[in-house]
Amino acid sequence: MTMLEGTDAMATIAVKDVTKARKFYEGTLGLKPVRAEEMGVVSYKSGNSMLLVYQSSFAGTNKATAVTWVLGDKLENIVSALKAKGVAFEHYDMPGITRKGDIHIAGKNRNAWFKDPDGNILSLVSG
Repeated sequence: MTMLEGTDAMATIAVKDVTKARKFYEGTLGLKPVRAEEMGVVSYKSGNSMLLVYQSSFAGTNKATAVTWVLGDKLENIVSALKAKGVAFEHYDMPGITRKGDIHIAGKNRNAWFKDPDGNILSLVSG
C-alpha cells in the first residue's frame, strides 16, 4: 500500500460568502453540515465522502470540475429535481459527445455540469 492509498480524500471548494454558499449546498443540493467552524469553514458528508466549503478570495477561479457525484441510474431524476430548484446546467460542445437536454452522452457515460453561486463547476455522472 502506498502512503495515501488507504486514506479517504475530500473535495475542497472555495467560496466568497459562506452564508450564501450554505444556502446553495444545504437548501438546493440537500447536504447536511456535519461541522461548521467560526472561521468560515463548513464540512458536509456526501455518501462516504466529505465536502469542505471554505471562504477564500480565490473562489470561483477554477475553470475545471471541482466535485463529481456518481449517481448511477438516478442521474436524470436528480438533474430534473435540481432544475426544478432553479439550477442552470452548463452545456459544453466536445468531440464525440452528444447532448439530450442537460445531459451529455459519450457511449455509456452520461454527465451533467452546473455551477455553484461562486462559479465552481460541479458534476453529476451516471457512473
